[in-house]
Amino acid sequence: MFPTREQKGVTSPLRRLLLFIGSYRVIAVLACALLPIGVLTLPARAATAVTYFVSPSGSDDNPGTSAAAPFRTLTKAQTAVRAIDTSTSGPITVTLADGVYRLTKTLSFTAADSGGGTAGTVWWKAAAGAHPVISGGVRITGWARTSTGSAVWSAPAPTGLDTRQLYVDGVRAQRATGSLPTSVTQTATGYTTAAGDPMTGWRNPSAIEFVYRGGLGLWTEPRCPVASVTSTTITMAQPCWNNSTQRVMRTDDSGRTYNLVGRKSITEAPTAVENAYELLDKAGEFYLDKSEHRFYYIPRSGEDLSTADVEAPSLDTLMASSGKSSDEPSHVGFQGIQFSYANYTTSNTGTGFSEIQATYQVTGTNGYATQGLCDFVPGGTCPYGNWTKMPAAVRFTYDKTIHFDHDYFVHLGAAGLDLGDGSQNDTVTACVFTDISGNGLDLGGVDIPLPSSTAQHTSGITVKDSHFYNTAAEYHGGIAIDAGYIETSTITHNQIDHVPYTAISIGWGGWPDKVSLPAQPNYSNNNTISNNLIYDHMSLLGDGGAVYTNGITGTSMATGEHVSGNVVHDQLNTSGGHVLYTDNGATYVSILGNAVWNINVSPWGSKHGNYTAGDGTYDPTDIEGNYWPNGPSDYDNKGVLIQNNHNITAADQVPSSIIAAGGIEAQYQAILSWQPA
Repeated sequence: MFPTREQKGVTSPLRRLLLFIGSYRVIAVLACALLPIGVLTLPARAATAVTYFVSPSGSDDNPGTSAAAPFRTLTKAQTAVRAIDTSTSGPITVTLADGVYRLTKTLSFTAADSGGGTAGTVWWKAAAGAHPVISGGVRITGWARTSTGSAVWSAPAPTGLDTRQLYVDGVRAQRATGSLPTSVTQTATGYTTAAGDPMTGWRNPSAIEFVYRGGLGLWTEPRCPVASVTSTTITMAQPCWNNSTQRVMRTDDSGRTYNLVGRKSITEAPTAVENAYELLDKAGEFYLDKSEHRFYYIPRSGEDLSTADVEAPSLDTLMASSGKSSDEPSHVGFQGIQFSYANYTTSNTGTGFSEIQATYQVTGTNGYATQGLCDFVPGGTCPYGNWTKMPAAVRFTYDKTIHFDHDYFVHLGAAGLDLGDGSQNDTVTACVFTDISGNGLDLGGVDIPLPSSTAQHTSGITVKDSHFYNTAAEYHGGIAIDAGYIETSTITHNQIDHVPYTAISIGWGGWPDKVSLPAQPNYSNNNTISNNLIYDHMSLLGDGGAVYTNGITGTSMATGEHVSGNVVHDQLNTSGGHVLYTDNGATYVSILGNAVWNINVSPWGSKHGNYTAGDGTYDPTDIEGNYWPNGPSDYDNKGVLIQNNHNITAADQVPSSIIAAGGIEAQYQAILSWQPA
């Protein structure tokens, strides 16, 4: 085709218009290319919030998207949450209606349960006005008197159930207990008794447990089961007995064990005997006959077993993370939930409870000779001080940004909550910990003093404005808040009262200074214990305090532990320990501006040789601006500074600002009147 005249040179009006428009298209494209991208972006649609509803009266066949059609189980809600794309969704909430959520299997959280992205934190929370309970218990019914006029009632127990606790209308019952009914002489395997020992005729002798208050140090209360009883011999269960009577002694004439914490052996007769039907003689006591699958109980005044809610723990762990750094949950929160009726029965086995300190224990067939002794003995396991930790009802390890807000840990058979190895940036806010057999809250652990990766660090934990009371209800050497190796963490504005031993314990591995050796190296640093209110503690055991520190806490005074603004009164022990207690190897601790009164022991103690530095100095310590009775004299030498403290005789001599700042802050004080569901 040949071009026309128009195409060669003559431009029509339409052509001129097209060229004009085309030119401006080019200019427009160029202009758009030069504009910031945000100028051209259309308003984003808000990510859609997702809420699932759960109720014990619901159905897993329901859609779960309304309170009128809720799921029944937490696992169904979890499955639904896992299907959401958190990178594009809005906030995700699982709302729990009133009632009891009974678990037969641990609710496990993995990376699949994580929030993040536009979803933020995935919240599992109580519905408005609701008091949901996540329970590992079974209800015990069918109570009847054992005979006409008898004070003892009985009810069938589920086949195979073993437990150490029973709760009647939310009140812990006491296992049948009493004194040893015969004199004994200790042997390598247990005891010999006088002929005619009444225990010979007791039912289920292998269920009996001996308790030794102070048995391996003033701070301990070990427990060992009986294996068998004959007319003149009591044989104790293994390995508990060897682990509690044969701890290996050093050969350097120090008179100390290689573990360096306590003594070699229980030497006293048991201070109490538990779990024998023949000792069932007081209101509020119970006995579980496992061979009969039957509970026996003497009701307290006012209890009606035909209507009472009687609960027995069955499941050990209510909720836990996967425990793998490759599968860590993150950005998950729990609010307004009660965690109750978790079980723990290891102490019923031959392992027993061979305590070291703070409910850590020696376990295993040769535990007494090797566990945690590392290079001190041939075949010692490392690291030094790595003894067995009591588990918790709710346990997270290798996790990030897990939140507990206004949650309640009550009626539990071991520890309450454990934010263990690899927990990072977690928070515990306005929670209540009570009626817990062991430690209330565990932070970190003692098995990784020198992490090989950042994932192994326990760091950035905040515990604030929470109430701890009547913890360590069974294992009395337990701690309200126990921290092992942790960093950059804060324990602040909590109230701790009515506990049998130490309120807050932090650190580990300092005991080698007892034999002039360096403390176990560790990564702990920049931890703060501040503005806590602590009273009526140390009611049963000795050699503890309000705040107890052990081991290296940092690399300088700036990075070490800071204990400041705490208010402590009415420490109840009459001897042993201190109030603000820097024990073995406690290095780089600052104790500043605390208030202490009404005590029977020294407010602070004490200086220790700095065998880590090995230069003849003391472990660096700064003690200033405290108000307390009979405090130490001023001192500035060898790394220890003591100055500007104030000796007082009564609370009214403490500045009101310190007292006012101690304990739970005003906006959270409603938890002080909380009652279990």
